[in-house]
Amino acid sequence: MSAEAISTVEKAKPASEPLFSKKNRKLINNPLDADNPITVQVLGVCSALAVTVKLIPTLYMCISVTLVVALSNLLISLMRKVIPSRIRIIVQLLVVASLVAVVDQMLQAYAYDVSKQLSVFVGLIITNCIVMGRLEAFALANKPWPSVLDGIGNGLGYSMILIIVAFFRELLGSGSLFGYKVLGENYLGNGVLMSPVGACIALGLLIWAQRARNGYTEEA
Repeated sequence: MSAEAISTVEKAKPASEPLFSKKNRKLINNPLDADNPITVQVLGVCSALAVTVKLIPTLYMCISVTLVVALSNLLISLMRKVIPSRIRIIVQLLVVASLVAVVDQMLQAYAYDVSKQLSVFVGLIITNCIVMGRLEAFALANKPWPSVLDGIGNGLGYSMILIIVAFFRELLGSGSLFGYKVLGENYLGNGVLMSPVGACIALGLLIWAQRARNGYTEEA
């Protein structure tokens, strides 16, 4: 084959997409704002209401969910061509449950007090709509690298909302941050914010503020 022919063949080959192309960056950026899993899709709300009394357990929950959704996206994407459609949900649950079991054991081994505070909510990651939703909507139809980025993006979007809610609940609810008093020993706290009702109010205000800023409206 002549040099000219080889050059023509090389030009005809599609260029490989950069790891952090504009398209791939959107997989991380969109869930942080315009397509946030909590404030826009209204998924994963249960843990947002239950574990955000203090920042430390909230951070551990955020890390756990992000790891699970990113790794489960990766594994399902790698297996997407060999998973029979009729049993795909079972396979997804098996993958997620295995990862959650590992995360739970690590928390018990290295952060036992936090593990006790999170209680059953670590195990409930298995049924978290964000995790299962990304597997169905993205990982089953896309390659591993974009699937990992999609998992990380949705995990970070989820984490951002939980941390904001936990920040205000701990600060105004008990006058502390990360367990340290910052509003003085005489601050009596706000009992409403320490309750699930307060969490619901805080999350509702956050959803309203984010949607109002982006001009988001529900489609009929």
